[in-house]
Amino acid sequence: MSTAASLQPERPTGCSRLITQSAPSSDWDLARSRDICRQLELGDIILFPQTPIAIPPADRELLLGRKQSSSAYHKNIAYRPAEDRISGLDASEQAEAAELRRILHEYSQRSVEFLSRFLLPYGGRWKLDFASFRPVEEKGRPARLHARNDLLHFDSFPTRPTNGARILRFFTNINPAQNRVWLTSQTFQSFGPHFARKTGLLPSFRRPLSRAVRSMARLLLLPGSHRPPYDELMHRCHNAMKEDSAFQHTAPKLRWEFPPSSSWMVFTDCVSHAVLSGQYALEQTLLIPQSALVEAARSPLVILESLAGCSLTLNLL
Repeated sequence: MSTAASLQPERPTGCSRLITQSAPSSDWDLARSRDICRQLELGDIILFPQTPIAIPPADRELLLGRKQSSSAYHKNIAYRPAEDRISGLDASEQAEAAELRRILHEYSQRSVEFLSRFLLPYGGRWKLDFASFRPVEEKGRPARLHARNDLLHFDSFPTRPTNGARILRFFTNINPAQNRVWLTSQTFQSFGPHFARKTGLLPSFRRPLSRAVRSMARLLLLPGSHRPPYDELMHRCHNAMKEDSAFQHTAPKLRWEFPPSSSWMVFTDCVSHAVLSGQYALEQTLLIPQSALVEAARSPLVILESLAGCSLTLNLL
């Protein structure tokens, strides 16, 4: 296969670019792979117009033929690789659980195999997070403010702290006719610091008394005490962005349309993004540790620690 890549060159300052890429050939090497990792870490989106992940037609038809009745509460069906189980199903859908688990397991496995070859600096060093199926139409989907996908945000997982690892997400649009439509704006480096300061949390991380209280809470195993400061701050930034209607209205925006049978990947912790429309997508999340990054100095963790003047991670061993 060809390894040609094309770049969408024009963008507002600090915003993401779209890099169109074909699947790597047998001579794909570390230098080209490192360059792709660097572009991802700086906030670009890598698009494969034809997905490199094989999805059997029968599996695709099964996914396209199902709907969730409780879409307001479960926007996706999650596959948890470490437990080999799925969540997000209604009671009436349990009969399909085994087939859905198999399909998502295979999608997760094939995605990881491909990304291990394509993103060589990361391969074998990431933590495998959830895979998911998103059967619900995003346009008009009811959700509370902080859960709305159609508002610009940086990703942060309220129940699965990353402790400074970066959130890399690989998507596949399996809809046979409809594009999946995103907006993106500037990267975390551009206005993440603004929202971090807006949370009011930064000074507390430096205060000896606050640090002592946090340490005591961890010793006592109090609820939420093992949530790293980094994740607490990132989640507050996520919420602050969605609450800021002026920002949502005035931020520079680029519109992207990901066509049927395409795949794309992006670090969603540094690319401010919103999903305007689209139905039927698969997704695999990988957590990339700081030690595997090509441009670690540009990561949200390093940016926030420079603002806080202290470490924001915990020794979770």
